[in-house]
Amino acid sequence: MIKAKSITPVLRIFDVEKAKEFYLDFLEFELDWEHRYEEDYPLYMQVSAGSCQLHLSEHYGDSSPGIKIRIHVEGIEELHNKISSKKYKYARPGLETAHGHLEIRIGDPFGNKLCFYEPQQR
Repeated sequence: MIKAKSITPVLRIFDVEKAKEFYLDFLEFELDWEHRYEEDYPLYMQVSAGSCQLHLSEHYGDSSPGIKIRIHVEGIEELHNKISSKKYKYARPGLETAHGHLEIRIGDPFGNKLCFYEPQQR
């Protein structure tokens, strides 16, 4: 039997500066590392927040734009307040209740969908 430990989604990006503006500046993920085979090759990088790691890739075929991922967080109301206060030009996500969770649904500049969620207290 496979003993899986974690999952690392690979999200397709098309503009490094837009990706950094969204993931690093707006969502406040940390840049862990960047890799290019050569200076003019596509970028592949890892960003993280807590134990959540995402790979962002400019490489054709690494992923299809428009995927949806769910990220379990603690302190979703604080997260919502923090990102709302930034008044990011391209996204002003709400805080919604769905299926017993509080959720923030937001699209990145490349059509990928992120759903941050926290189970509601009962």
